[in-house]
Order: sequence, then C-alpha cells, then structure tokens
Amino acid sequence: MAWNTEETRRRLKEAAVVEFAAHGLAGTRVERIAARAGVNKERLYNYFGDKEQLFHTVLSDELAKIAAAVPLDAEALRDVGEYAGRCFDYHVANPHLVRLLQWEALAYGDGAVPDEEGRAAHYRRKVDAFRSAQAAGVMVASPEAADLVLLVMSLSTWWLAVPQVARMVTGPADPARRRAAVVEAARRMASAQVTATR
Repeated sequence: MAWNTEETRRRLKEAAVVEFAAHGLAGTRVERIAARAGVNKERLYNYFGDKEQLFHTVLSDELAKIAAAVPLDAEALRDVGEYAGRCFDYHVANPHLVRLLQWEALAYGDGAVPDEEGRAAHYRRKVDAFRSAQAAGVMVASPEAADLVLLVMSLSTWWLAVPQVARMVTGPADPARRRAAVVEAARRMASAQVTATR
C-alpha cells in the first residue's frame, strides 16, 4: 500500500496545531505530535525537518488561513468596524492562532522570527490599505496607518489573548456583546464618518 504523503503531512500539522497551542514551542514534544497524528515520529522529521521548522510551518499556515478568511481590501475598510468584527469572529472560532502567536512571542521575544521579512511584507500591505483609506478620507488621518492596523488587530484578539482578564473586567463571555464592542470601538477610533458626526 502506497503511503499518502499529503494526508500524513495534514495529520501531522493538525496535531501540531493542538500541541503547540497547548504547550508552546519549548513544551511540545515531537512524540506527542506523532502519537496524536497516528504517525511515526520519523515521518515528522522527514517532512518538516525539526520541531522548530514544524512550528513555523504551522503558524504560517494558520496566518494564511486568516488572511484568506478575512481579506483586507478597500471595500473592507469602508467599514473598519465590521472588518474588526470579522477578525474577532475568526479568532473566536480559531482561538489557537492567538495562542500560537503568544508562544512565538515567548520563544523569540523581540528578536527576529523565521520568515520575518515575508510576514512583515504582509503587514505592510495592510498598512498600505489603511493609508489608502486615510488618503481617500474613509478613515481618520491620525493615528498613523501602522498604529491603526495594530490597534484594530489588538481590539479583535485581546479578548482571546487574556480570557481571564476579559472575564474579570467584563464578566462572563458574551461573544455577541464583545463583538459589538469591538465593532463600535474600531469605528469610533478609525472611521472618518463616525468622527465627523461626533
């Protein structure tokens, strides 16, 4: 029987998402990933090199998924609040992505991460889209576009990054109420139309 390479890679990556989200880069064991996937750990090394390369493959795949699911274009920024709300929805449905990014921050600190230039180019495209929306008068001119991008990202993710703080500050999880707050805050912060009517 021929070995299905793509299926094996998929199973290993799915298992790795769960393990890395739960234990981080340092705490995850290759044996646990392989056991969860039902695959010999030697296949993991054959396909991905080592645990660190697998972590970055998994994180890159997860970042590509959110970029595809919540695309950013000029139309999306006509209502920056709704864009932030869709980002929030994605993170509520996929909380492992925030966890993976937190583990990456703990592993690398403020130092460079693998494929930093490629990821930075992705974020520059977001900043350029915000800057274009500012130039078109759709968004406020200040704060700067790069700061607005990070602020909108923070609005949509922080609930999942520190759920214990969110619970203590705002009470039990109420995704609809939290989403409404994210949408309104993003609109008030960035939308030129909202600012003009205040």
